[in-house]
Amino acid sequence: MPFKFCKEKFWLEPPSEKLRKQLEEELKLSGTNLKSHAWYHGCIPWEVSQSLVVNHGDFLIRDSQSSQGDFVLTSRWEQKTLHFLIKKTVVLSSGTYTRVQYCLEGEAFDSLPALVHFYVGSQAVLTRWSGAQIHRPVNRTLPLSYLETTFCTAINLKSCHQRSDGMSGEERVYSENLHKGVRSAFLYKSNLTAYCYVHTLTSPCQQHPGLKTGFFGLSVCMATQFLQQHKRPNVHLNQDPSTSETDGSSYTELYPGPQSYVDRLQAEDGPLKVEDGNMYLPPVVESVSSFKPSRYQSSLMPKENKPLEVGILRRVKELLAELDPRSAAKHITKADCMVARIRDVTPEVQKRMGVSSGMELLTLPHGQQLRLDLLERFQTMATMFAVDVLGCTGTNEERAGLLHKIIQIAAELKSTMGNMFGFAAVMRALELPQVARLEQTWMTLRQRHTEGAILYEKTLRPFMKSLNEGRESCPLSNTTFPHVLPLLSLLEKSMAGGEGTEPWDMVEVGVDVVMFHLGAARTFAQLGGIYRSNAENKLQGFQEQAEVLELFLTDFQMRLLWGSRGAEEKQALRYAKFDQVLTALSNKLEPPVRTH
Repeated sequence: MPFKFCKEKFWLEPPSEKLRKQLEEELKLSGTNLKSHAWYHGCIPWEVSQSLVVNHGDFLIRDSQSSQGDFVLTSRWEQKTLHFLIKKTVVLSSGTYTRVQYCLEGEAFDSLPALVHFYVGSQAVLTRWSGAQIHRPVNRTLPLSYLETTFCTAINLKSCHQRSDGMSGEERVYSENLHKGVRSAFLYKSNLTAYCYVHTLTSPCQQHPGLKTGFFGLSVCMATQFLQQHKRPNVHLNQDPSTSETDGSSYTELYPGPQSYVDRLQAEDGPLKVEDGNMYLPPVVESVSSFKPSRYQSSLMPKENKPLEVGILRRVKELLAELDPRSAAKHITKADCMVARIRDVTPEVQKRMGVSSGMELLTLPHGQQLRLDLLERFQTMATMFAVDVLGCTGTNEERAGLLHKIIQIAAELKSTMGNMFGFAAVMRALELPQVARLEQTWMTLRQRHTEGAILYEKTLRPFMKSLNEGRESCPLSNTTFPHVLPLLSLLEKSMAGGEGTEPWDMVEVGVDVVMFHLGAARTFAQLGGIYRSNAENKLQGFQEQAEVLELFLTDFQMRLLWGSRGAEEKQALRYAKFDQVLTALSNKLEPPVRTH
C-alpha cells in the first residue's frame, strides 16, 4: 500500500542561521541582479519545482536542465503543474550592439523581472494553448549558492553515471551508510516539505524493489546524518511513479509518520534535550496579552483617568502638532516593531517563542496571542487617529490641515519606513465612516491641500486596496513590517475588529485572495531576518522623544480612549461603545442631513 504525502504533518528543521544570512544578502542585491528575486530558484530539478507550486496561480522560475543557459517558468494552474520554456533571443541593435530578450509566446522583454511583472500585473495568459496565468510567486528559502552547490553537482553526477558502467570505491563506502541498494541520498528542504532523493545501484533496491536507478547522489553525509538523527520507525522511502522520466530516473520522497511538529510540541511538557550544556525547552504558549493598561504608568496621565480626559487630550494634540510626519512615522515604526518582535528580540524571548522572529511566531499555532495583540494594536491606533480628527472642534480649515498631516504620515509609513502595518492602521482611521462622511472637511482639503488630497485619492487608497486584494506589495528591500493584517484577520476572524466587507468576503475574489494571504504567511516566516535588518537600518541613529513615543504605545492609547477602568473591559464591548462615541463626535461636527 503506497504512503500518502502530507505536507501539514511533516516535521522540518528551519535553515541554519548561516544559510538565512546568505539568503538575506542575496535578496538585498540590486533589482537588476536575478539573485535578488526570491521567485528565482536557480538550478533546482523539475521534480522539486513541481512540489513547490501547490496552489492555483503559484509560480517560480528556475534554470532549464535540458537547455543550458535558458530558463523555465513552472506554475500551477487548474490542478496541473505546467513548465514553460522561456525563449531567449539575442537582438542586434545599432549595428554592433546586442541585447538579450525573453519571451514565452508573444511580447518580448529585456529582463526576466520585467516578464514576471508583466504577467503578474496584467493577468495575461502565458500561452494561448494553456490559458494559464501566474498570481503568486513561491519564494525560495535557501540561498542560490547553496542550491547551486547541491543540485548542480547532483545533475553532473547524473551525467557521470550515464557515461560509466561502474561505481567508484568511495561510492560503495557511502552506500554502506544508507540502506542496502542505495548508492547515495540527498535531503532537500523547501517551505513546508523535505525530500530525500536517492541514487540506487544498477540492480533493483532490495528493500524497495520499486525504485529504479536515480540520479541524485550529492551530500551523502548530510542525508545520512539526517536519517540517523531523525530515524523513526514511521519514516519511509517510497516512489512516486507519476514523476518518473523516460531515462529511468526516479523521484522519491521522504514520507513522514502521523505525528506533526505541533503534535510533538503539545505532547512534550519537559525539556526537549540537552546539548553542549544548553537546555532546550518547548515554546511557551502565551495566553495573556502583552498589554497591561491598568499597570501602565505615564508622565502624561495620572494613575487613574477617565476616558478622553480633556487635559490629556490637549497635551496629546500639542505633541502631535509639533511633530513632523517623518518623525511620527519613525516613532510608530519603532513601537510597531517592538510589539511584533521584529527587532530587539533577546535570546531569552527567542527561546520562549521557539523561533527567532515574531513574524514567524504569528504564523504558528502557539502565536495566537501575538496575533490578537497585533489586532488590538491596529484597532486602537486607528481609533486614536480618528479621535484626533473628530476631536478637532475648530474650523474646517483646521481639520483639513490635520487630515493633510495624517495623510503625510501614512505616506511616510508606506514609502520611507516600509511599515505596512502602521500604514494600514492610519489608512483605516481615514476610511472609518465617521471620518469619511465629513464632506465639508474633505472638500476643504481638496481646496487648501490639493496635493495631499491627490496623494490620498490617487496613490494611497488604490495602493491599500491592491494590498488587501493581493495585487501589490511593498518592495522587500524597503519593508520593515509586511502587510500581515489580512492574515491576522483570517486566522482570528472572530476577534478581528472593524466593520465592512473585506476583499476575501466577496464571492468573485474570495478564494484567490484568501489563498494569497495564507500563502504569504510562508514569506513572513522566512524573511523575518530581512525585516529586522531593514528596520535597524531605517531606525539607525534615531533618537525618539519619550513623550512622543508614548502616544503610539498601545497601553497609553487604551488608557486614553477607555480610561483606567474601561481599558480592562472585554474587547467587543469597548469597541462597540467607542464606535458610538465616534459617531456622536462626527455628527456634532457635521450634523446629518434629515430627509423628510
